Amino acid sequence: MTQHHKIDRIRTLIEELKRRQRGRKIDHFYPEAGPLKRSAYPKHMAFFSGGNAVRQRCMMAANRVGKTEGVGLYEMVLHLTGDYPEWWIGKRFDRPINATAAGDTMKTVRDIIQKKLLGDVGEWGSGLLPLEKLVRASKAQGLPDLVDSVYVKHASGGHSILTLKSYEQGRVSFQGTEKDVILLDEEPPMDIYTECLMRTMTTGGIIMLTFTPLKGMSEVVMMFLDIGADQDETPGDQEKMLVTATWDDAPHLSEADKKELMASLPPHQQEARSKGIPMLGSGAIYPINAEEFLVEDFPIPDHYVRAYGMDVGWKKTAGIWGAKDLDTGVTYLYSEHYRGQAEPVIHAEAIKARGDWIPGAIDPAARGRSQADGKKLIEQYSEHGLILTCASNAVESGIYKVWTGLSTGKIKVFKSLRSWLMEYGLYRRDEDGKVVKELDHLMDATRYLMMTGIDLAITKPRPTRENRHRYKGEGYWLS
Repeated sequence: MTQHHKIDRIRTLIEELKRRQRGRKIDHFYPEAGPLKRSAYPKHMAFFSGGNAVRQRCMMAANRVGKTEGVGLYEMVLHLTGDYPEWWIGKRFDRPINATAAGDTMKTVRDIIQKKLLGDVGEWGSGLLPLEKLVRASKAQGLPDLVDSVYVKHASGGHSILTLKSYEQGRVSFQGTEKDVILLDEEPPMDIYTECLMRTMTTGGIIMLTFTPLKGMSEVVMMFLDIGADQDETPGDQEKMLVTATWDDAPHLSEADKKELMASLPPHQQEARSKGIPMLGSGAIYPINAEEFLVEDFPIPDHYVRAYGMDVGWKKTAGIWGAKDLDTGVTYLYSEHYRGQAEPVIHAEAIKARGDWIPGAIDPAARGRSQADGKKLIEQYSEHGLILTCASNAVESGIYKVWTGLSTGKIKVFKSLRSWLMEYGLYRRDEDGKVVKELDHLMDATRYLMMTGIDLAITKPRPTRENRHRYKGEGYWLS
């Protein structure tokens, strides 16, 4: 073989390698190691894992976190092909499936869903679906280059079918065939979501929603927010699962990327597009950009005084811990408890784990509220070892105090408090100026902390030989 032929052969091999790599884009997602390793995407992994426990999953997330391609369509391709990676922690199908993927308009379906799935027209296989798995794609009527159905080889034999639809076609277009998997990319109207739910009832199929909540507090948003942000890690026995994700959950976005993106956003869309928090407009009770008071987590110094506020109830019990630096007068909200449908003993143990010496200010309604046997909740919690005082429930005074602290820099919030931040973004007034009593448990707890708890706050006690077991491993030296 001449040198010229060798060079041509090498060029041919390089082109073939490039062609094969273009046809296996999906293999580059979620590697074991490297800057984009899958362990760096805990929210994405939580969403996948939830498929084993619930049928309805929602990723309500910021723009550019990978919710369409890296979450919804990635999982859809795995189900269509039956080719699951060894690490896959989610639901599996051992047979071909009948599926639907939908978006808000046929144009966005073509330009986003179809393109990310198949690649550009004339370059099928350059998207997530491997070229060798594509049997055929049938064209739709009306819009140029739009695909109606995609037929995919399944690992077990036979073909999976994926139908592409849009919300603008209306609810009736979603009627008919039973479905195993439905992906709704962008927030759907409630009637279409309900129809999709019906299509999966008899098959035990799954529905995935991936969207940025730009429509505010819609029916669909409220339906998922009602289960609470604590469900994004452990769906348990819930029917639905909510995963929230911000730019901080997307390691593929650099700090420069985030800064550039934020600068391009109008103020009223910043919370929704950067954090996945539904837009509220002028109804927000605390119209302060969270970036003004968020701080990186740090170990709380022992000389800071600490206390917590606690809102109680069967549907949700919430606690927020504050630590005040007496030298500067700044209070740091540094820890949260957010859990529903659990007995007082469960909540009490979680609260004591943060320091059983820390005093708390509890919802004054706990003096007369019963969860089980008519016994006052404050008595039950006290019997379980909590140091509690009934808080002031002067709502407007409490709101003003918190607002003043946040706006003047006297209240700072740790970035890790995701549930607090979720509620903060939703805390609003209705058209009559009244506080909307939905998903405000941590907001109430914050009022209790700032109105009453912070005046009870104490520093961490030094251990004695008698109680040193309570402070094991905390850095004290007993002389």
